[in-house]
Formats: sequence, C-alpha cells, structure tokens
Amino acid sequence: MTLYEDLVSKKETLALVGLGYVGMPIAVAFSKKINVIGFDLNAEKVALYKSGIDPTREVGDEGVKACKVEFTSNPEDLRRAKFFIVAVPTPVYDDHTPDLTPVEGASKILGQHIAKGSVIVFESTVYPGVTEEVCVPILEKESGLKCGVDFKVGYSPERINPGDKVHRLETIKKIVSGMDAETLDCVAKTYELVVEAGVHRAPTIKVAEAAKVIENSQRDVNIAFMNELSMIFNRMGIDTKSVLEAAGTKWNFLKFYPGLVGGH
Repeated sequence: MTLYEDLVSKKETLALVGLGYVGMPIAVAFSKKINVIGFDLNAEKVALYKSGIDPTREVGDEGVKACKVEFTSNPEDLRRAKFFIVAVPTPVYDDHTPDLTPVEGASKILGQHIAKGSVIVFESTVYPGVTEEVCVPILEKESGLKCGVDFKVGYSPERINPGDKVHRLETIKKIVSGMDAETLDCVAKTYELVVEAGVHRAPTIKVAEAAKVIENSQRDVNIAFMNELSMIFNRMGIDTKSVLEAAGTKWNFLKFYPGLVGGH
C-alpha cells in the first residue's frame, strides 16, 4: 500500500502545521476526505477552533464547528501522522530579507516527531532552495533520519487569497512538486482529493518555489505601477478607472488595478 492509499483508507493521518488563513482552509478541506490533525503552537488559537470560532474568517464559525479536524497545540500528537503540510508564515525583517524563523521552527518540531515513511510538504512562500537546503538539514538533524531514504519532501506553494470567496483552495489550480517521481505522485494525488481545479506537476521543488516567487513579484510590480499611474492621472484630472476600461479593450492588456498588496 502507498501512503496515498493509506490516507484514503484512513489507516494514516495528515497533519497540517500552522493554522492561519492559509492552513485552516486546507485542514478543513482535507478533513472531509481523510483523517486530519490541525496543529498550531498558539494554544489560544487552537482553543478558539475547538470551540467553533474561526479567527481567520476563511472557513467561518459554522465550517469549523462542522469539520472533523482534530485541533491540537501538543507536538506529541504529530507522531500519529505520516503526511505533513507546513503552512506557517514567512514574514520579512526590516531590511526586507525573509525571516525563515517560523519555517525553521516548524522543521525542528517536525523533525522531532516524524517516523520513517513520512512525507513533508512545505507551502510557505520561500526563495528557491529553502526546502532542500534549509528545511531538510533541520529535519535530518532533529529526527536522525535520512531524507530520500527514511522520509521524503515536497513543495506546493499556497495560493490562498484572504477574504476571496471565489478563488478558494478548491478552485485554484495547485502547483505540486516532490523530490522524486514517487513523492511527486503521492503529493499530487493527495492534493487532488480536495483541489477541484486540479494540480500542475512541477518538474522540481526549486521550480515550484521559483514559480511562487515570480507570481508574487509580478503582482506587486504591476499593482505598484498602477498606483503610480493613478496618482499621475489624478493630478491631470483624468479618471483612472475609465483609462483602465479603455486600455482593457486590447486583447493582451493585463488587468491590474490600483490598490494595496497583501502578504510580505
């Protein structure tokens, strides 16, 4: 039996590490199909989930009450899982370089609780190389296990758009990757359980990491550009919305609008 088959037959369990606006919808979606442990170090947040309150507002209180996720802030409970998804935040330092502390912390906790045969998939936004060059050494050191032999890793960048009820986990195509063909197949099939839009199998983990970086960068650059244009148009007494509507009639015009950019 493969790990995917064991998950579907509920012989094995999936653990979601990090129950924020990214992790919570993933945990709830998977819990409709397979056994799920939802882990977060924040005991107060876990207590809210247990009482049917959703502080992220991504799932809603009713969704939390109705779901079958086993919420916990006790790392020992992770020992009962075999497939892990890490959805912790990646903030930035004041100089705008990435703060990998949450990802490194999650890797350390997981390393202390994984067993042979585990698959760990990272969803956090990172630069190419972090999964294999930062996370794997921590997992190996803490577990005493060998990556590629005793456990496998993959990467599937999150595409959750906070507050968006149209573009949700289920309706957004998911990029998946794995360290080898077997892992990729396991990761892809597992996500296909919940992502109705399907998955895109990236050839390597670094390709998947890089795809996330340019997705965010392209969005940020284009929104910033529109913000500058809107300020110029405003000074000229020109209505920005009307300009964008006019320009938008061209087949290859990219429809970005002035506004705020989320994330770090």
